Amino acid sequence: MSEESDSLRTSPSAASLSESELPLPPAHTGYVCSLTEDLVAKAREELQEKPEWRLRDVQALRDMVRKECPNLSTSLEDAFLLRFLRARKFDYDRALQLLINYHSCRRSWPEVFNNLRPSALKEVLASGFLTVLPHTDPSGRHILCLRPDRWIPSNYPITENIRAIYLTLEKLIQSEETQVNGIVILADYKGVSLSKASHFGPFIAKKVIGILQDGFPIRIKAVHVVNEPRIFKGIFAIIKPFLKEKIANRFFLHGSDLNSLHSNLPRNILPKEYGGTAGELDITAWNAALLASEEDFVREFCQPGPPCDSILGQALPPEGLSPEVPCDDSMRAVKSQLYSCY
Repeated sequence: MSEESDSLRTSPSAASLSESELPLPPAHTGYVCSLTEDLVAKAREELQEKPEWRLRDVQALRDMVRKECPNLSTSLEDAFLLRFLRARKFDYDRALQLLINYHSCRRSWPEVFNNLRPSALKEVLASGFLTVLPHTDPSGRHILCLRPDRWIPSNYPITENIRAIYLTLEKLIQSEETQVNGIVILADYKGVSLSKASHFGPFIAKKVIGILQDGFPIRIKAVHVVNEPRIFKGIFAIIKPFLKEKIANRFFLHGSDLNSLHSNLPRNILPKEYGGTAGELDITAWNAALLASEEDFVREFCQPGPPCDSILGQALPPEGLSPEVPCDDSMRAVKSQLYSCY
């Protein structure tokens, strides 16, 4: 949910310079673009990405990090910084803010981000709570499938599900195709009970949405909800106040009407559980892909870091990510809201 309508490429240090005066990228770089010609054209049209300027834009963002956030412990590699430029349509200032938010989010919710690696989430992955479908949609977007009914609250807390979602997003965003195309979410709420829904209260909702909208470099292009019970009205009532209007307009509620779903996601890419022709839903391939990335996540999320980044101490985290403790009445208020849907 990182996409914004603003498409200007701006920088305090570069805005006043002509094209010929902008700093050139380093002579040597390890980045090699993997985009097809069609995706290069799509990135140019939708993200304001110009191949001839790409490495110069990356260098401009790198220089801004070094100058304005010298204590920010972050990768400065071309491929990593490109994620943030693409998510903010090559607006340097907004890309820098997204990068700061990204790290602020990780430090503000340690129970989610500490020791974040696939092997620590084997139980969640084995449950089938989430997977990525093997086929992309007609626009080349991966489909993240969520099935909350597979979660048994007595087995582990809801934060483990959030960890698994974030783990999956981190894996998906490594692909340049995903950086350009974005992703689609398919959420199946079949069998979600009142007691299970009550775990996802305003405190959790604000933090998750704060990350997805303002703290992670991914473009969520649509959220398709199927088999939602009446209780979902209460769930969505909790979520909607924290959603930006553009993102709220990307939610599509289909109920049990699979024909409605198929008008957005064709049958040939869906498993038979959702009226598709792509075979039964299989979680093993995606789980294997995540587990094969164990070393990458250990390097990124399981290394001791500095006790405090001064730049993060000065920056405000995205809305909903402040470290306040929810009040004792929060769960009671959530249940009251959910009961009203019956």
